[in-house]
Amino acid sequence: MVAWLARVFGSEHLELVEEVVQDALVKALQQWPYTGVPHNPGGWLLRVARNGALDVLRRHAAFRDRAADVAAELERTARAGPSQDDAIADDELRMVFMCCHPALPRESRVALSLKLVSGFSVQEIARAFLTSDRTIAQRLVRAKRILRDERVRLDLPPAFELSARLESVLEVIYLLFNEGYSAHSGDDLVRVDLCGEALRLGRMVADSRLSTAPMAHALVALIAFQAARLAARVDEAGEMVLLEDQDRALWDERLVALGFQYLEKSAEGPRMSAYHVQAAIAAVHARTSGAAEAPWERILSLYNDLAAIAPSPIVALNRAVAVSKVVGPAQALDAIAAVEHAPELANYYLLPSVKGRLFAELGDLPRARACYESALSRPCSEPERRFLLRRLQELGA
Repeated sequence: MVAWLARVFGSEHLELVEEVVQDALVKALQQWPYTGVPHNPGGWLLRVARNGALDVLRRHAAFRDRAADVAAELERTARAGPSQDDAIADDELRMVFMCCHPALPRESRVALSLKLVSGFSVQEIARAFLTSDRTIAQRLVRAKRILRDERVRLDLPPAFELSARLESVLEVIYLLFNEGYSAHSGDDLVRVDLCGEALRLGRMVADSRLSTAPMAHALVALIAFQAARLAARVDEAGEMVLLEDQDRALWDERLVALGFQYLEKSAEGPRMSAYHVQAAIAAVHARTSGAAEAPWERILSLYNDLAAIAPSPIVALNRAVAVSKVVGPAQALDAIAAVEHAPELANYYLLPSVKGRLFAELGDLPRARACYESALSRPCSEPERRFLLRRLQELGA
């Protein structure tokens, strides 16, 4: 509804649009407990939002010159309904691209996308990205001010801008999924709501006739493969389970199949992106019945490709795990030593955690314990913290 009304009223009136939608939701909360949920709740909300928007037209002088055109568009789209009218989905897609306008700072693109496109509250966004409500609120205010001052339209960018904007859109979706797959704080390791929203947005972008690109299909493949594991990432007690110990019978076969479907689509085009390689690594795991049977030489080769395409300390750390499987823990520690002082890893608990495991495999238990203690001093979720404590207890035993 926000996407539809923003197109009708213009992106410079985003706050007004959000008020209209919030009013519609409040009316639903007030009436539905007594009248029952309507047969078509989406259509009901759309009609109420349309009526609220018409009231705005009558009250605000800013729309006096184009009130008739806006009213006609409100009537046309509301009659079609959100589930039948493809224009609604297109509006939402356009809003994703608008939120990733190059005039906006990177962190503001993420916050604005979650707020306007995904409907997350300020509190939810702040929790997802380990910052305060006030910080997120300020980012949103600044982003909306930039959109208003720059008179950014709720349209897909011209062809010469599409590629750069698309990469930013995919980055937002990728970051959203990563936070859901392994939450940086809180009582839960996984936030299924974030993962599901990332998959929904990714498929919307990849399947659109307006923005189809092999890179988008590769990202959806990666998300689908990873999301297939969610049920196996924690046990019945809520404790974290490593990939090698997961019960693969719990993996979602439908999502695995969806991953292969999008991976095949991503093979078109001349460019190999980081999403292609990450999806290929996830596909290798999806094809094997267990970690012991995984072709680690193939996985290491793919990590070498990933390090060449998108080098980063995180990629280097993940590659070191594959190195340990192929040539041993000592060589893996040498690989980590080259990047362990990178600023990106300063508070990354997995750096000392991986080192702790490698030292334990070498039989150097004092260093292994020191590494796990260092990992415990860094930010992580409660299930991750309990996992590290179990590792320490095992070393003590």
